[in-house]
Amino acid sequence: MQHARDSGQRFRLSVARIPYLPLGAFYFFYFAVIGGFMPYWGLYLQSLGFNAEAIGELSAIVMATRIIAPNFWGYIADKTGQRLRLVRLGAGMITLGWLGVFVAREFWPLAAVLLVYGFFQNAILAQFEAVTLAHLGEQRERYSQIRLWGSLGFIATGTGLGLYFEYFPVSHLPLALLVCALATWLASAFVPDIATPKRSPNAQGFLAILQRRPVWVFFIAHFLLQLSHAPYYTFYSIYLESHGYSRSDIGWLWGLGVFAEVVLFMLMHRVLPAVGEHRLMLWSLALAAVRWLMIGYGVEYPAMIWSAQLLHAASFATFHAAAMTLIYRHFGEGSQGQGQALYSMLWGTGVALGAWLAGVVWSNAMAGWIFATATALCLVALLLLMQSFRQASAP
Repeated sequence: MQHARDSGQRFRLSVARIPYLPLGAFYFFYFAVIGGFMPYWGLYLQSLGFNAEAIGELSAIVMATRIIAPNFWGYIADKTGQRLRLVRLGAGMITLGWLGVFVAREFWPLAAVLLVYGFFQNAILAQFEAVTLAHLGEQRERYSQIRLWGSLGFIATGTGLGLYFEYFPVSHLPLALLVCALATWLASAFVPDIATPKRSPNAQGFLAILQRRPVWVFFIAHFLLQLSHAPYYTFYSIYLESHGYSRSDIGWLWGLGVFAEVVLFMLMHRVLPAVGEHRLMLWSLALAAVRWLMIGYGVEYPAMIWSAQLLHAASFATFHAAAMTLIYRHFGEGSQGQGQALYSMLWGTGVALGAWLAGVVWSNAMAGWIFATATALCLVALLLLMQSFRQASAP
């Protein structure tokens, strides 16, 4: 009994030391920027007179910065251990960079602004994830309880701006995103610093870890899943509006998808240990494949579109939570920054490549085929992971 009481007391003290509010505030405002950007950036560019190909190219620029920025920052963070300082620097630069959108109206000036903005926007999340996991310590299963605040931030702007744009022009989007970016910068100042380990000279090298079959197969599957998301991230709002959905409906649909994600994050500290990361990833990929088919061929049936948004919990939330556990386990503490950075880089590479390709061929007539291709990508990823997990569990 005494041992149980002591253990319970240590657990309560450990939980009390975790800075839930500052960590949650950063996630909230960081993803509030994304919650405004993803649903409405295409509509904003369309209001400036850009065609589908240009919209795809400009959207791809932001994602393409993930190819270099996360790995560059991950290397510095693993060398110095100064992750939170890098996060604060990047959050400040996001705010300054976003100011350029107010004056850029042509393709190349906008491309330059988005390149600067994306370099910092896409670099800091991987390092903040490592800071969060360091604060959690042995309670990593509680990661989802903090990360869900990012989903709530996405809902706040994704849904709120949809209602706003029913009555006001979408040209107000840059101002809304600037306010959220400034709040992200301020929130980072309240996150307590914590020592994160530098890479040990005796630790297994980053490239050696990548050579493990379960690791590189996981990253290939992750890339394919993000590639499948690209038409959704880039053209979903335009697609729905062209089929008669109002902007408030579009906002509610984006919000519903992320609400489903929040519910999963709230339950994940129980689901993940019970189901296991491998099974969660397989279910995520299978349900993502179903989701893209529903969107591609069910746009004329609102009930199907609303139902498909609930599957965002599978296509994103469950896979992401399981991925965080897998990365931490394989890369340990010394290479955590680069492991998270590679995960982020492949996210950006997949979405950037997919956004560009979708922009080249996008039309309402081709939408069904584009989303069917996204389904095929998920099924290929599913088969790769199934084979890898089966071989890893074989005696």
